[in-house]
Amino acid sequence: MDDNQRSIYERLSQRYAEGDVPWDDPLPPPEVLEHVPTLAVGRALDLGCGYGRATMFLASLGWEVDGVDFVPGAIAEAARRTEAAGLRARFHISPVTDLSYLAGPYDFVLDVGCCHNLDGPNLTLYGEHLCRLIRPDGLFLLFARMRAEKLLGWRPQVSLEEGISRTVEWYEAERGWAREIPVY
Repeated sequence: MDDNQRSIYERLSQRYAEGDVPWDDPLPPPEVLEHVPTLAVGRALDLGCGYGRATMFLASLGWEVDGVDFVPGAIAEAARRTEAAGLRARFHISPVTDLSYLAGPYDFVLDVGCCHNLDGPNLTLYGEHLCRLIRPDGLFLLFARMRAEKLLGWRPQVSLEEGISRTVEWYEAERGWAREIPVY
């Protein structure tokens, strides 16, 4: 784990330990709720799964799901919630930049707020794993937002899109500006 990942890990581990997880919503984003039921059920990968809300939703629809997060407390809670709901999913404690233990292909890969924390070299690793794991006509659904310091003139080494674009073809990217949203 490099310094950037270690810093993110420490910050998120502390937030999970303190219960300071405002993203702990019972359901995944509305776009997931609307679109996923229209897909043929298959294998899914939830990157940065946290407490497993999307993993559980996918499992409830019959998907074979792997959830990945590098915060052990988040994975433990995701596994507990999944079992309590009577659902089945596999959870893995791992950074999203080291998915060598997983075997594809996955029909659907979801990232809700994970990879936007990565820097250039780590985005490239993420993209390489993504391309190896997703089937050629699979769907990758990414929810990412720029943090305040990036919006106020701080420039990362490489942008999110540039970092992943080395290995992933972009079909559509929506951009927007939201005000009064807390920065995590």
